[in-house]
Amino acid sequence: MIDTHCHLTSKQFLSRQQEIIDRAELAGVKSMITVATDAQDAIAARDLAESDSRVYCSSGIHPLYAESDWNWDLVLEASRSPRCVAWGELGLDRHYDNPPIAVQEALLEAHVTLIEDQKDDVRPIIVHCRRAVDDLLPIFTATSLDPARFVFHCFTETPLEAQKILDFGAMISFTGVVTFPNASQVAEAAILVPDDRIMVETDAPYLSPVPVRKTRPNEPKYVMHTASFLAKLRGVDERTFEQKLDQNASNFFNLKT
Repeated sequence: MIDTHCHLTSKQFLSRQQEIIDRAELAGVKSMITVATDAQDAIAARDLAESDSRVYCSSGIHPLYAESDWNWDLVLEASRSPRCVAWGELGLDRHYDNPPIAVQEALLEAHVTLIEDQKDDVRPIIVHCRRAVDDLLPIFTATSLDPARFVFHCFTETPLEAQKILDFGAMISFTGVVTFPNASQVAEAAILVPDDRIMVETDAPYLSPVPVRKTRPNEPKYVMHTASFLAKLRGVDERTFEQKLDQNASNFFNLKT
């Protein structure tokens, strides 16, 4: 399988990155995308991806890091790597009071402008969205960016909001949250997503899925639990569904797997 979103440069993994990657491979996770959270992290993600053929990376600044240094030179430097397969993650987060939403919005505007300025770059865009679907969709619609380039990662919203994202034209990706007993609306939303618009991820080191919910930190090797849950939820063959998920990820991120 492919873990389309994890954070291998997280402090929880720094002392044992190779161990985590090796364990994932042994479990059948052949590729991982380590996603940047700020400019310095984008460089660290690039360096890791360039040193290990099992890892790809993204480049961008997370909305919860909106008060960090917006070093766009580093973001662009990381993006130039052939191992960088996406921009982001970027977006808005209304779950927390800080950074203030106005600061997040300013960061998002600058981030989108940077991507639009890369005229020949059609790489996908990883979206962080918490309680902000109605904020983000008008912003993205007003850009010159193709809606099919966006993936709303770690979906935690309602079926209605999933439908809005699908109507916009984006992909939707699910983490272990969909397996949680108290996340029934997320599970309902997962049933709505067409076979060619769905992906899975761990968001490791966070959000360990059932049945390893109490395991901390989460690891890329656990992505199959989310895939298995979704296959059963959607009433489809597990192996066939996993193959479709991998096909979606490979096509969307243009992975050389």
